[in-house]
Amino acid sequence: MSASVKAQASSSSAVRSRLSHPVIDSDGHFLESVPTFLDYLTSLAGAAVAGRFHTAWGGSHIANLTWYELSPAQRRDQRAVRAPWWALPTRNTLDRATAMFPKLLYERLDEMGLDFSVLYPGLGLAAPALDDEEVRRASCRALNNLYADLFRDFTRRLTPVAVIPMHTPDEAIAELQHAVMELGLKAVVMASYVKRPIKAVERKYPDAAPYAFWLDTYGLDSEYDYDPVWAKCLELRVVPTFHTAGYGWAWRHSISNFMFNHIGHFAASAEGLCRSLFMGGVTRRFPQLSFAFMEGGVGWARSLLSDMAGHWEKRNPRALANYDPANLDREQLMALKERYGGPLTRVEGIELWQGNREDYRNLDEWAQCGIERREDIHELFVPRFYFGCEGDDPITASAFDALRNPFGARLNAVYGSDIGHWDVIDMREVTSEAHELVDHGLMSEDDFRDFTFANPVELWTGVNPDFFAATSVESDVRRYLAGKRAGQPLRPTAKA
Repeated sequence: MSASVKAQASSSSAVRSRLSHPVIDSDGHFLESVPTFLDYLTSLAGAAVAGRFHTAWGGSHIANLTWYELSPAQRRDQRAVRAPWWALPTRNTLDRATAMFPKLLYERLDEMGLDFSVLYPGLGLAAPALDDEEVRRASCRALNNLYADLFRDFTRRLTPVAVIPMHTPDEAIAELQHAVMELGLKAVVMASYVKRPIKAVERKYPDAAPYAFWLDTYGLDSEYDYDPVWAKCLELRVVPTFHTAGYGWAWRHSISNFMFNHIGHFAASAEGLCRSLFMGGVTRRFPQLSFAFMEGGVGWARSLLSDMAGHWEKRNPRALANYDPANLDREQLMALKERYGGPLTRVEGIELWQGNREDYRNLDEWAQCGIERREDIHELFVPRFYFGCEGDDPITASAFDALRNPFGARLNAVYGSDIGHWDVIDMREVTSEAHELVDHGLMSEDDFRDFTFANPVELWTGVNPDFFAATSVESDVRRYLAGKRAGQPLRPTAKA
């Protein structure tokens, strides 16, 4: 078979030709060459650290290569989680190569109906989770060095994200500084959480510590103050984005079934992080900064927004009077007990009044995010959070359903092609598949424009108005932003 590739017409290029706006892909994927990465790692940190990478990677909860060394009985005994397998395309060799070679990807973007793509890595999504600090930090830096070199000649239509470890604020800030100031990368992906041992268990039962952990999500009850990280993001003009696996813990811990562990895991990871950032007051303290959660869709975000509004209405400081034990009319309760309770219902005793142990000075659980009225929830959530949605996800249309969404909101869904992953069988169909939501009447053309162009522009230019400078979509983006400032409707030009 010939190794030459010639761009061809496709269903996606046909869709793109009918649109009056560019299609910006906010979550494509590329695949690193592991041997090349190891060369970079060895050059940066030495052969000893590079040699430890295999052990750190294979033992991580994401790769878990030790699963293959165990018998079925041992897997059950140790509750060894079934990690991903056959997770890359193979039959479609052209697509596999496209995910590996930036030049080929660049040349095939038109076939995919894409004008510009922000690209997330494969290996780089797991590197920030490695337990070995020296290997973790060196791996992230080596990967970022590789990404900068790999895509240097293709920045007109492609930009890779830098991977940022988050075990400590200092670690994150150091890599942010290196990636942006030294390498010139303009997009980042951060670990969505850090697995931390429960200290009491670690002290008393050190052998059990790896199995007793909690997930630090940087906002509420974090081990560290991560505000300096968000401040550094503002200083460097980068948007914090997150794209970390949510399997290997809780109810995604099957020892035999990858699909059981995989379904919904990005959404689960994103929901916990988003809730933590919100209730920890991060969006209150950093109103200029947006946060994006990739590949989890938007269904969880609708539910979270609705749940928070409902919980605040019932559990805000004024509403707590409904549950204050001091407000219970004990005499009335005892009288009703005498008339209706019967011999099996006892109401006397400390069990009924133990709520009085609460500290009345510390009952407002919304204090950190400063919620004083229901509308505050909308203002601190809807404009600040963005949600990466794949083209084959029918739930995406609900992001634009202002009639049914809480507060009448249109949530900030952004299109992610997910090219390079196993669930994209043919890269040429990604944009046409996304447009099926319009074809089937679930989304309007205006919704699709927001999904694939306006919302991505808002996300990536929010702290960096020059994000798309010197790219293929620069003129359309500048026209859109100028029209927004002038209060004019979006009227982008059709593709030449």
